[in-house]
Amino acid sequence: MSSDTWTVIAIAVGWSVTVGLVGLVIAYRVRRRSLKWAFATVAVTSVLALVAGVVGTARAMFLSQHDFGVVLLVSLVAGLVSLIFGWLVASWAVRGARAVQEAARLLGVEGTFVPPPDTAAELADLSAQLAGSSSRLSESRERERMLEASRRELVAWVSHDLRTPLAGLRAMAEALEDDMVDDPARYHTQVRETVDRMTRMVDDLFELARIQAGALQLSLESVPLAEAISEAVAISSPVAMANGIRLGGYAEPGVAVRADSHELSRMIGNLVANAIRHTPSEGRVEVTGRVSGDAVELVVSDGCGGIPEADLDRVFDVAWRGSHARTPEADAGSGLGLAIVRGIAEAHRGSVEVANSDGGCRFLVRLPAQREDSLAG
Repeated sequence: MSSDTWTVIAIAVGWSVTVGLVGLVIAYRVRRRSLKWAFATVAVTSVLALVAGVVGTARAMFLSQHDFGVVLLVSLVAGLVSLIFGWLVASWAVRGARAVQEAARLLGVEGTFVPPPDTAAELADLSAQLAGSSSRLSESRERERMLEASRRELVAWVSHDLRTPLAGLRAMAEALEDDMVDDPARYHTQVRETVDRMTRMVDDLFELARIQAGALQLSLESVPLAEAISEAVAISSPVAMANGIRLGGYAEPGVAVRADSHELSRMIGNLVANAIRHTPSEGRVEVTGRVSGDAVELVVSDGCGGIPEADLDRVFDVAWRGSHARTPEADAGSGLGLAIVRGIAEAHRGSVEVANSDGGCRFLVRLPAQREDSLAG
């Protein structure tokens, strides 16, 4: 290129850079104002930089006054059109930002975020993130509402179920003190049984409180599933025999779970006790364990007669005791056993569910599987 060409380039760069630096300072000062100001600053700076470069080079090229006027007029018209288009684009961007702002305001008022339509990609991404946050907040509020309802039910349950045995204990103690009973030994036995029942109730409350507070500490180890089932069956067999119920259990050989042995035994024991409580005489309760894919499935089947479909979702709620469909003459229990089962299963990163099956209920617990032979290695 000739020296004249380099001279023209240098003049154009000098004028344009000077105007650009001034525009950059202005853009920095208006950075916290509306986006319209930012877009307007960009548009005006671009136009003025172009005009400055044209004017500077036109002067250096010694154009006639007429030609210079034409160049200047064309530059100004083009700059005005560019400014109008820049202002329109800025208006669209600001409108989208304000739509997102309004949707965010409604999120604080109504608790839900509705993404506005026809927004820029960045605003659409922001809206999607806010919508996700809104969904998580809604789920959190629903969990909090359910937890609060559960707390109220628990308080009502405790006030009822502790008041009754305490009143009985008081009455028996007063009768013993006043020497108003013919068989003190029978009263002593009833007092002990009532205290034992209340002790179990308090233990369940303490266990449930630890689970709900996330304070349940697990000592994980390899637990053969067959041994855990055999222990639970052995402990519950006397109660089952007293009620005329056949109780059995088995597991596939070589199946083990990585679990807290005490909590696992408690979970199986609660399920078996619940099954025995709601199974009529001559019925059968069976506990089985097997590997299914990458999980161990522990199944407790009973002959309770089934649970109404409307109640299936409430089985593991705190203080739920079933309805008249489940042998009303049976002891309803504390209402905490199945809630504890769910808490223990989830603490082991497992799950529990219930379904009606063959004239009874089928409780299915899934826990991470672990083969004994792999553990030995």
